[in-house]
Amino acid sequence: MSDIWRLIRLLSPRRGWMLAGLGLATVTLLANFGLLALSGWFLAATALTGLAGIAAQNAFNFFTPSAMVRFFATLRVGSRYAERLVTHEATLRLLADMRVWFYTRLEPLAPAVLQTQRTADLLNRIVTDIDTLNLFYLRVFVPVLTAIAAGLIMAAFFAFFSWPAASALGVGLCLNGLLAPVLTSRQGAKPGAEITRLTAALRTEYVEALQGMGELLVFGAAPAMQARAMALNTELAAAQGAMGQVAGLGLALSGLAANATLLAVLVFGARRFEAGDMSAAQVPMLVLGAMAAFEATAPLPAALQFLGQIKAAARRIFALADRAPPVPAPTLPAPMPERFGLELNNITLRYAPDAPLVLDGFSLSVPQGRRVGIVGPSGSGKTTLINLLMRFHEFQGGDARFGGHGLREYGSADMARHVTIISQRSHLFHTSIRDNLLLANGAADEAALWQALDVAQLADFVRSLPEGLDSMVGEGGAKLSGGQARRIALARAVLKPAPWLILDEPTEGLDAETERAFLADLAPILAGRTVLYITHRPAGLALMDEVYTLQNGKAARIS
Repeated sequence: MSDIWRLIRLLSPRRGWMLAGLGLATVTLLANFGLLALSGWFLAATALTGLAGIAAQNAFNFFTPSAMVRFFATLRVGSRYAERLVTHEATLRLLADMRVWFYTRLEPLAPAVLQTQRTADLLNRIVTDIDTLNLFYLRVFVPVLTAIAAGLIMAAFFAFFSWPAASALGVGLCLNGLLAPVLTSRQGAKPGAEITRLTAALRTEYVEALQGMGELLVFGAAPAMQARAMALNTELAAAQGAMGQVAGLGLALSGLAANATLLAVLVFGARRFEAGDMSAAQVPMLVLGAMAAFEATAPLPAALQFLGQIKAAARRIFALADRAPPVPAPTLPAPMPERFGLELNNITLRYAPDAPLVLDGFSLSVPQGRRVGIVGPSGSGKTTLINLLMRFHEFQGGDARFGGHGLREYGSADMARHVTIISQRSHLFHTSIRDNLLLANGAADEAALWQALDVAQLADFVRSLPEGLDSMVGEGGAKLSGGQARRIALARAVLKPAPWLILDEPTEGLDAETERAFLADLAPILAGRTVLYITHRPAGLALMDEVYTLQNGKAARIS
């Protein structure tokens, strides 16, 4: 249960909303209990009074009970409505909190840890598993605590009239609210965990199939993917069938416990009536009250069935959230760089303890204002150099200094303030051109946005669009050409005048003409900045002051 307790602590900042929903749910149950119990007494008492004659009828108070019936009916409707509002508001707030919490735990893991995760599986954890955890409040927390609170109050009410009837109600509620749920929980734990696992696996297959549909068809791998998906779907249907059987068992046990309790309450009430310790009208009051009491425990078998899925989802969420960041956060505030130079001396870096060295005795000096090109084949360590500088990966040996201070004194967020990156993978979000530009500088006004687009030679194109800056770029920039997407990255670099500029294969995938135009527009953006240009293509190296080749984890100057 450690994952559940941790989940409760995670939700605790919203305890005000949670407890308000719990209180309203308890009031609703008690109002329904009071309505049925009072109605049972009132109807029976009215019938007996009618048989007793005119004198008894004149002495009987019809008005107070009828007013109380209306009171409980109105209270039940009002509290039910308020309970729905509050619990759903609490649910949405908890969902937002959990998503933000999970994102803040994931952010330090990017990209080093997250790139080892399957994209579809990561999406499933962010969406489906978080949604499953959100079931805890509505499906487990509120029903269980409401049943305990309302059950004790209703049993105490029964005890005022008949201890045996109160005991029968208590035993019946325990059987229905504890024994039956525990049995169904144990029976449903395995299929519940399987449903969570198989749902995640099936969604992963579907997402990856959609993303790679072209490759699957070209290489004839679609039938194999279909077979995997079909096998997973068959297993999922079997697990859902097993869960359905468990749900049926829970309903049967609940019905048995409720009917047995009603019979016991009726017997004990009748005996009290025969002994003269209870009026005839109070017997149906207890019977209908017992019937209403079981509304409190009715959701509990399903609640504990959901518990298996919730625990499985919690394990998946916490397993990823608890991963240690590859680069520990600095313990002290980052120092202000004296100058924006970079000194790397005899650096060694590997991605895992048993992995080969990617950088092996790597040394490089980049004074402030210098433009340095790094060339090398794919896999030679060029991207690793960026990950080192941006504090995405930790180096194991050597000395690294940035701005006159040790590189380990800076975190990734600190380096992001000093460095702008333009790469072939500069991501465009499925939103407007304006919003994609504002990522670089959220305080930029419209004039600054148009100036940046002018520098990037994209202003005329944006002006030609019907919605201008508010035109949507499509998912991943699908509505733009490759050159236009890179020019938005250039405009971002203009909006964020960081002293360092890293160019990571910025012309990859562009045709020769677009590449020449892009590099021509890039030249003025380099002015006054320290530049690290990483590529395996010769184009653009003429803009650099010096060029190094990267091979076998070491740098050698070639020009």
